[in-house]
Amino acid sequence: EGGGAFELQCSRKPARSGGSTSCVCREFCSSVIMSGDIKRDEAVTAKEAGNAAYRKRDFETAIKHYDKAIELDPTDMSFRTNKAAVYFEQKDYQKCIEECNKAIEVGRENRADFKLIAKAYARMAGAYVKLEDYVNARTYYQKSLTEHRIPDTLSKLSEVEKIIKEQERKAYINPELSLEEKNLGNACFQKGDYPAAVRHYTEAIKRNPDDARLYSNRAACYQKLAEFQLALKDCEECIRLDPDFLKGYVRKGMALMAMKEHSKALTAFQKAIEIDPNNQDAVDGYKRCLMASDADPEEVRKRAMADPEVQKILGDPAMRIILEQMQSDPKALQEHLKNPDIAAKIQKLLESGLIAIR
Repeated sequence: EGGGAFELQCSRKPARSGGSTSCVCREFCSSVIMSGDIKRDEAVTAKEAGNAAYRKRDFETAIKHYDKAIELDPTDMSFRTNKAAVYFEQKDYQKCIEECNKAIEVGRENRADFKLIAKAYARMAGAYVKLEDYVNARTYYQKSLTEHRIPDTLSKLSEVEKIIKEQERKAYINPELSLEEKNLGNACFQKGDYPAAVRHYTEAIKRNPDDARLYSNRAACYQKLAEFQLALKDCEECIRLDPDFLKGYVRKGMALMAMKEHSKALTAFQKAIEIDPNNQDAVDGYKRCLMASDADPEEVRKRAMADPEVQKILGDPAMRIILEQMQSDPKALQEHLKNPDIAAKIQKLLESGLIAIR
C-alpha cells in the first residue's frame, strides 16, 4: 500500500568546471529517493500504529496516527480510507463520506488498485445507509460494484433497493385517491367491464394496500373472468387483513367450488356462517358445495340439465362453439369473458357444476 513511483528531474545548472555535473546530480537524486523511501516507511509505521489504536477503539489516537501517515505520504489512499473507518465507528458519517471522497481522489491521481477504490465507495454507501439516505447509498454501492464486484456489496445493494422500493410504495399510499379508484372500479363492475374494474381495484390497492374490501372486490372481478387462482389469492389476502370480513370467506368458497376443491370450499363457507349465520350467500354456497361433494358426476349432470336456464345456455349454438373452443384453447376463454352476456352464462355453468376451470 505504498505511494506511486515518481521521477526526479535535476534542476541544477551545470558546473563550469567540466566532468563534475553528472556526479553531483546523481548524488542529489539518490539522496532525495532515499528520503522518499524513508518517509514511506515511516508512513506505513504510522498507519500500523493507527490500526493498533483502532482495534483498541482508541479512535482519537488512531486519527492522529493516520494524519501523520497522510502527512508523510499523501499519495497512499489507504491511509484516508482507514481514517474514514474511524469516523464511521464514531458515527460521524458525514466526515466519513468526505474522507472517502478525498481517498478516491488520491487513488485516481496515483492509479491505486481498483479494489481500494471499490472499498472506499462501499464505505461511503455504508455511511449513507446509516444516515438513511438510501438513494445515495444505492448510487455508491453501484459505483463500488463498477470497480470490483464482490458478493457482500451485491447483497448490501439488494437490501438497499428493497428499502427504497418499500419507501416508494409507502409514499404512493393515498386513501382519498384509493377511494376514487374503488368507486371507478365499482362502476365498471356494474357495467360488466371486469378487466377495467380489475385495473381500478389494483390501483386502489396500491394507494391503500391495507383495505381488505379492495381485495374482496378484485376477487369478485377475477371470479367473473374465471381467474379463480387469482381470486383465491385475493380472498386469502383479504382474510389476512380482516379475519372477520364475511365476503372474503364467501368469495373464497365460491372460487374453491369452481376449482372443484369442495372440502376446502366447505370450510370457507362454514367460517362465513360462523361470522353471520343469517347470510344467505354463505348458507346457499354451503348447501351447493355439500350437494356437489356428495354427488357423483352423473347426478350433477342430471341435476344441472333439469335447470331451464342451463338448458337454454347449452341449446345456444354459439355457446356450444364457445365451450368447444374453451376445451381446445384455454386462452380463448379470456376473450369470451370480455362479453358480459357470455361471462354470465359461463358463470351459471360453473355454479351448476357442469364445467370447471382449474
